[in-house]
Amino acid sequence: MGLLQSQGFLEQDPLHRRDRIRRKVYRGGKRKGQVNFYWKSEVNDMEKKSRVLVIGATGRLGRHLAEASLRFSHPTFALVRDSSFSHPLKSQNLQSLSNAGATLLRGSLQDEASLIEALKQVDVVICAISPTQALDQKLLIRAIKQVGCIKRFIPSEFGLDPDKVQVSGMHYNFFSPKAEIRRLVEEQGIPYTFVSCNFFMSYLLPSLVQPGLTSPPRDQVTIFGHGNTKGVFVQEKDIASFTIRAVDDPRTLNKVLHLRPPGNVYSMNELVGIWETKIAKKLQKIYLSEQELLNRITETPYPENLDLIFIYSAFIKGDQTYFDVEASGGVEGTKLYPEVNYTTISEYLDTLL
Repeated sequence: MGLLQSQGFLEQDPLHRRDRIRRKVYRGGKRKGQVNFYWKSEVNDMEKKSRVLVIGATGRLGRHLAEASLRFSHPTFALVRDSSFSHPLKSQNLQSLSNAGATLLRGSLQDEASLIEALKQVDVVICAISPTQALDQKLLIRAIKQVGCIKRFIPSEFGLDPDKVQVSGMHYNFFSPKAEIRRLVEEQGIPYTFVSCNFFMSYLLPSLVQPGLTSPPRDQVTIFGHGNTKGVFVQEKDIASFTIRAVDDPRTLNKVLHLRPPGNVYSMNELVGIWETKIAKKLQKIYLSEQELLNRITETPYPENLDLIFIYSAFIKGDQTYFDVEASGGVEGTKLYPEVNYTTISEYLDTLL
């Protein structure tokens, strides 16, 4: 494994990139002084920031994490499996990241040697693999412990807090592996930040929380339970921005970073009300009781019933909002980083009109 030298991807490392930037500076045009000052300040900024490794950079969230890391001037690395370079879409995304300044490293979570080689080049590791692969992080954790140079590890969670969910026994082992990884990180004494962002905005919200639909309803809507329990949705690129803000922040060290952005925390009744205002029409509402929802979960085979289970967790049990963040020992992202702009639910629903 090593720096990519084939398939059109730019070979680079942080030192080479700084040298190349300086060469560009001193070969500048007529306004050398002005250009020189700008580029040198950018280089100095990058040298102060932690070097970030993103694992899963071709995924739905991982791509945004790598882009946000670059946008916030972190020297950015991505650990990439060989198969990703032959995948049409993934290879295109990798080329874009490389062009933007990311260093692409060959390796995988199953290859300990490649992990150790990658870890020795960075300060922060962010893992953004599929939830079903959560336990694949065990070898990575062992490698992080072995190299001893990682200042912050953000494991692959990015959903509901696995220590707070109240759907034990009915989630088909979805949350348990994430909790197991938390305990392993803590036991190994690895500095961490766990990110609990709740629902991605691209999940459930495009249908206004109507399983089986691909767009919000225009006539009839099902509301689960009494409709007053609040859930949380955050757009993927915003999750990435808050996560990258946290990597060098001592306030998030060994903490859970929760995301509950104002304007993104609503009950089903409120969501429906917002949509009705936008389409200037009242919808026929069908209320499905908690027991009726549980019956439907039981009657629906796995994995088709997962959407219903997550709806039950968020909008019946209140797993995203029933606890106070600070009282539970966590921190809330929008309070720590009020300067970060994010997409609100109302703004997102505007795109569905």
